[in-house]
Amino acid sequence: MKNIREKVTFYASALLYLVFNLRVGTDFQETAVATGWQILQTAPFVAGFTYLIISILQYMGDGSKLPWDRRLRLFFAIGIISGLVYGIWEYAGVDFNQ
Repeated sequence: MKNIREKVTFYASALLYLVFNLRVGTDFQETAVATGWQILQTAPFVAGFTYLIISILQYMGDGSKLPWDRRLRLFFAIGIISGLVYGIWEYAGVDFNQ
């Protein structure tokens, strides 16, 4: 991260990742537990997809390594998308057990 703009956008993407994975409860403790559980449930899948995309990008770039901040940005972007989809799924009330 070379300049202040890259640092701001990096931290903004990290904050958006947390916001999109936020699960609101009745109090702060319940919200923190539900949000942590949400992140723990989706993080392995997000990390796997991120690893797959990074390996494809490195293969296409003749083996040149991606910097760590770009890797985390990809993780945050995929995490935001998965948090949004899972949140819609969760709050829509779809029940297939009927």
